[in-house]
Amino acid sequence: MTPPVVRRSLGGLSLSAFLRALRWRAGRPPLFLWRPHVQIRGLKTQRRPGHEEQRRSRNKTALTYVAAAGVAMVGLSYAAVPLYRLYCQAAGLGGTAVSGHDSELVQSMDPVRERVVKVTFNADTHASMQWNFRPQQTEIFVVPGETALAFYRAKNPTDKAVVGISTYNVVPFEAGQYFNKIQCFCFEEQRLNPHEEVDMPVFFYIDPEFDVDPRMARVDTITLSYTFFEAKDGQHLPLPGRR
Repeated sequence: MTPPVVRRSLGGLSLSAFLRALRWRAGRPPLFLWRPHVQIRGLKTQRRPGHEEQRRSRNKTALTYVAAAGVAMVGLSYAAVPLYRLYCQAAGLGGTAVSGHDSELVQSMDPVRERVVKVTFNADTHASMQWNFRPQQTEIFVVPGETALAFYRAKNPTDKAVVGISTYNVVPFEAGQYFNKIQCFCFEEQRLNPHEEVDMPVFFYIDPEFDVDPRMARVDTITLSYTFFEAKDGQHLPLPGRR
């Protein structure tokens, strides 16, 4: 007979009745077994009604911030172009010649006679510009600390008046800070009537400091290049920095 302790643990059943209930047979599991809760992989849990709306709201907010940041970046990049150009024109960086120098400085310069530099000239026009534009001379020889005068010629071959505006740069770029223009036609609107042709002067000098800069030791040729654009209403190019 089964002890009382065993009876209580079997819920009041005898050992033989319990074994029969389990139906232990060879190769056959019992009819009932305790199974722990197992989460079936791939089964989606049901979300609360407001969860999807909250997720979409967060995504929209994030996209709004990203779009606003992108617009701000584009705006800053456009604003940086004229600001950087102004800085380059004042400092002579990026191949931009320095403009607007005091005439007293020109009169007090000591030319470096033993250093001869060849200055070549280049002229270009934008694709929409219909002018004929070219330098009057291909090259001239100057020495640092001495002024020089060169000319460009522009012609409007069309039957209507065209207003142009030009930019310039110097090659090699490092020489831009020493290439100083006292007077030129750059960054000012030039109006040519139908079939009108004009000469445009460039009065410049190379700073004597050019001769003592180690980076300029092997530079014996400088190219001054102008590009003319057709001026549009409301379009303004920044004027070069003046001292």
